[in-house]
Amino acid sequence: MATVLIPIPDRDFDPTEVAVSWKVLTRSGHRVTFATETGAPGVADDIMVTGRGLDIWSALPLLGAIPLIGLTLRANKDGRNAYRDMVHSNEFQHPVTWAGASLDGVDALLLPGGHRARGMRSYIDSGILHRLVVEAFARELVVAAICHGVLLAARSVDPKTGRSVLYGRKTTALTWAMERLAWRLTRLTRFWDRDYYRTYTEEPGQPGGYMSVQSEVTRALEDPADFRDVAPGSPHWRRKTSGMARDTATDSGPAFVVDDGGYVSARWPGDTHTFATVLAQKLNAAR
Repeated sequence: MATVLIPIPDRDFDPTEVAVSWKVLTRSGHRVTFATETGAPGVADDIMVTGRGLDIWSALPLLGAIPLIGLTLRANKDGRNAYRDMVHSNEFQHPVTWAGASLDGVDALLLPGGHRARGMRSYIDSGILHRLVVEAFARELVVAAICHGVLLAARSVDPKTGRSVLYGRKTTALTWAMERLAWRLTRLTRFWDRDYYRTYTEEPGQPGGYMSVQSEVTRALEDPADFRDVAPGSPHWRRKTSGMARDTATDSGPAFVVDDGGYVSARWPGDTHTFATVLAQKLNAAR
């Protein structure tokens, strides 16, 4: 049995990326431990759980309880069921703090994502977590990152080299095409919070997408070509890039995962079953 540490923010993490990963890993016989900033159980982004809050009528009584746009972007049934089970688990209810987290006895570090700025920025910007990620790579643990979790890794700079731990690595992350599509959709319907789907937005003078996950991660790499995306015309290309199809425990067709040896990455919640399965298989092979 391997041990996987999953640090998450106190709130606003993506329910699918955390809960489906937890489910796949524990069903594969591995032990999962969680770490939050305060040591209290985390809470996922409610919009990604319920779908409520993304429609133009969301603030209205009664009508606000009827999601439409949110049904497309929220966690699907697999993700919601896994989240329901995870929040009642002993390990989720008893996390350690980020500051108290140790990699002693840990075999892998999993960095999930989320996008809502109010909760995710403390996670992505955390010096404590940056040092933990640097240590994980230095110890040659398996590191797995998905969506905005890749951005946390990209911002983790090894003081010995002055470079990101992802420098010299092959990786994927939330692509600008996916991020832009969801942002454009939700900024129209959630007009009172137009940047809900952007964790970081551009400053005046910066080109469009400069602060997107893909752009920032790419700037941390040795070669821009080290950022990997689905090649046009490759098998399942349309399913993998539509932003509509998600993988399942038995169908990895829509998923895109980059396996770079001791480092595994994926783009968004729709890749999570496959992403977590690749990690589980690595840990099984190392037993």
